This record gives sequence, structure tokens and C-alpha cells, in this order.
Amino acid sequence: MSEQERSHLERISEHSLYAAGVNTASILYSFQIARRHLRGANLLEMGPAEGVMTERLATLGLKMTLVEGSARFCEDLAVRFPAATVVHALFEDFDPSEQFDNIVLGHVLEHVQDPVDILVRARRWLAPGGRIFGAVPNARSLHRQAAVMMGLLSAEDALNETDRHHGHRRVFTPETFRQAFSLAGLRIDLFGGYWMKPVSNAQIEADWTPQMVAAFMALGERYPDIAGEIYVLASDGVEA
Repeated sequence: MSEQERSHLERISEHSLYAAGVNTASILYSFQIARRHLRGANLLEMGPAEGVMTERLATLGLKMTLVEGSARFCEDLAVRFPAATVVHALFEDFDPSEQFDNIVLGHVLEHVQDPVDILVRARRWLAPGGRIFGAVPNARSLHRQAAVMMGLLSAEDALNETDRHHGHRRVFTPETFRQAFSLAGLRIDLFGGYWMKPVSNAQIEADWTPQMVAAFMALGERYPDIAGEIYVLASDGVEA
């Protein structure tokens, strides 16, 4: 199973589009939200991929550990972030010797075979008072709802061509996303969203100005249930 999963990740990394086009703006906005809640002395980033979020996290002065399943990505991360501890491992095989004040899962849980299992593991890696920040695409995003109405998607949570290219295994609704954290025994401290996305990435990249992108990123925070991306801030309920 592990070898099959490693091969799966390497195939994705060979033609990765995680940071392509407007996706970079989405990741950077996700960082802006996450940094509001980061605290303590150290941080674990799970699945940093090309390291777009990592570049910003590295500016915060926290001791960083990066765990990534793709050897290709790990080699690049180790060069670019020499102060960080880079671990090439599947999350299921990761066994850290320390606990973390902050754990960041940016667009991770839609990829893994068992999101609840990963969150259970992450909960064990939290220091007392620590928090998990997780973000994923939202099945109820306006552009997905429109795609169903136009017959381009069979259902809001169906995998589209871009999902399959990224290696997504599911598209969460707000309810199923929160449920994964609850089933893992985590306390949801905050649920939110960002990026009000009415049309596809290709249409946005062709016609939108940077000012429009910035405005619609922020607008999504007002309407999380139908935003393009949703996030959860969670803890194990144990105070520091």
C-alpha cells in the first residue's frame, strides 16, 4: 500500500499544477488566514508540495518541520528551506519525536485515502494548546453549483478533470469537512471560507485583474458555505 501511494504521489509531482495560475493567489490568501491563528514556537506543515505556503510560513520565525510524500518535492524543499526539517514520508509512516504548536494541512485532506485517520494522527502530534489549520476546496462553491446546472458535473462533489489531475480522492462539502474533524475527536474552534469563485480558474486567469482576484478572495470570507475554499481551525481541547 505504501509503495503504491508513493508512486501515486510521484506521478502527481511530475506534472503538478498545485501552484499554477490563480491557485497561487488562493494559497497565499490561505496563509493570510492561517497566520491569524498561529502561535507558540514550532510548526508542522503537512504536504507542502511546491512550497508556496512554506515560503510565507518561513518568514514567521517558527521552527518548521515539513513532511512530504514526494521525493521530488522534498529535494527542492530541502534546498530552499535549509533551516527546516524536511521529512520524506507518507503521513501514515510519519513518527515525529516532538509535538507541535501548529499543524498546517493546506489542501491535503482531499488527497489522502482516509482523512479521519490522518486527523487522528495529527491530533496525537499536537502539543497541549496546539491547533490544526486545514483547508480544502468546497464542493458547494458557486462555480461547482453552476457546473451541475449546466450539465458539466453530475453532482457538486463529483471529481472534475482538474480534481483528477491533482490526485483528489474527494471534494468535501462544509458538512463532511467538519464531520471529519469531529470524528477524529478534534474540537472545531472556527469554520470559515475564502475565494468567492463564480467561474473556472481558466476564465478567471483569462479575464480577471489582480484587484478582482483579491476582492473575490476576501469576499469568500463573508459567505463560507458557498466559497471556493473552506477551512477549519481545530484543537484537541487540552489547554497549554
